[in-house]
Amino acid sequence: MRQAEIHFKSEKAGLLTQLDSCHFVYEYDDIWMADTSKHSISLTLPKSNNKYESDYLFPFFYNMLPEGNNKQVICKDMRIDTNDYFSLLLITARYDTIGAVTVKKIN
Repeated sequence: MRQAEIHFKSEKAGLLTQLDSCHFVYEYDDIWMADTSKHSISLTLPKSNNKYESDYLFPFFYNMLPEGNNKQVICKDMRIDTNDYFSLLLITARYDTIGAVTVKKIN
C-alpha cells in the first residue's frame, strides 16, 4: 500500500491511497470536510464524507502526469516503470503543478 497527502494551496485536503491490489482510494481530510469554506479539489471528486474508489488512477490525478518525451525522460532518470502512475505522480506533483493541488508522499 502506498499513500500520498493531497494538498490544495498548501493545506491538506485529502489522502490518496494505492492498495496492494492496485485499487485506488481517495478520501477528503476530516478537517477539510468540517470547514464549509473549503471546496472540492475537482469537479470529478466532489466534497463528500464518502471514499472514492477506482480500479485506475483517478482522471483528475492522471491529468497531472507528464506525457510523451517528458514522461520517458523522467521515468528513465528516476528508474520507474512508465506504467507506474502513482510513482510518477509522487515525483512530478510535489512542488510545481499547474493549479493549486500538490501531492506529498507519506513515508
